Amino acid sequence: MVNFIRSLFESALKTNQYLQFAVITGCLRISKESIFTGLNHLNIISILDKKYSEHFGFTEEEVYRMMSYYEVESRFSTMKEWYDGYLFGDMEVYNPWSVIKFLYDLYSDVGAFPHPYWINTSSNDIIKELIVRADRETKGQIERLLEGGTLDIQVHEEVTYEDMYSNGENLWNFLYFTGYLTKESEYFKESSIFLRARIPNIEVKTIYQNTILNWMKAVIKKEDFHDLYRAMEDGNAQRMSDILNGQLFKTISFYDSAENFYHGFLTGILSQSENYLVKSNREMGNGRSDILVKSPSLRGRSFVLELKVSGSIADLENDAEKALQQIYDKRYMEELRAEGYRKIDCYGISFFRKDCEVRFGKRQD
Repeated sequence: MVNFIRSLFESALKTNQYLQFAVITGCLRISKESIFTGLNHLNIISILDKKYSEHFGFTEEEVYRMMSYYEVESRFSTMKEWYDGYLFGDMEVYNPWSVIKFLYDLYSDVGAFPHPYWINTSSNDIIKELIVRADRETKGQIERLLEGGTLDIQVHEEVTYEDMYSNGENLWNFLYFTGYLTKESEYFKESSIFLRARIPNIEVKTIYQNTILNWMKAVIKKEDFHDLYRAMEDGNAQRMSDILNGQLFKTISFYDSAENFYHGFLTGILSQSENYLVKSNREMGNGRSDILVKSPSLRGRSFVLELKVSGSIADLENDAEKALQQIYDKRYMEELRAEGYRKIDCYGISFFRKDCEVRFGKRQD
């Protein structure tokens, strides 16, 4: 295919006396051009170049003028948080597709919610491959990016699709040149250009998070969690802690939305049982419990689980106790009793990064 396209472009561009110049657009090179005959000596202008950088997307001034024209400039801060963040050359640039889509929605309803519009324009297989192939170091790098941190990468502008998985550095370059990362700054070191890269905005972070959650669900489905349920039924809090800690160590976490992450993590694991029904965020007693697990039979077992996210590793044990006490203080067991359950176990669980602590409460019969 490369040979065919090269010969096609050679005829259309290089030996065509009726064409003065042409512009070919795309996010990455398909292959390296030849230095010999055929289509060669192309002038490559990338998102690192300062020349033409304002033409890779919408500038902030252009976005604000568009929003003012449609009288929706009150939502400019949301537009900026979700779709800004790209630095091409020295120019701050917005994602043009997402800006147009959000502006279209705002014109109908100024209170419209933002969406990750870009996620529907491609398969995002590159993110899936990154996560599936991730080793311990790569997982740590992904977590750092999701926390709002940066990653230093050496620039390889000559990288092509076939080079993508040859090493980790090429993969990060690919993510940068395709818009999943952007530069915060650049520096020159040992005859090479280096970038300090980050996730550009909320829209792209959402793509990472959704991909990670889907990957987690796929991984969890392959696991056997009979030991976890056996520990729950036996009131073995230490065994539960060990199993959950092992799962946390293997996954990729994002801590800026830690409560939702841990809630989804635990709900996904517990939902693998064929013997119990799992409900989350049910209205119970004087408040809302985090997770409710119950047997289809009223004569079977049921469990109330309350989760907390700790601010430090030192708070884990105390927060697990607080979570357990909250179940009793807010009477989260009352709805289960009203349904007819008599065997109700209570668990308080606290999380801090890759660690968790579980506390078992007095059984309610």
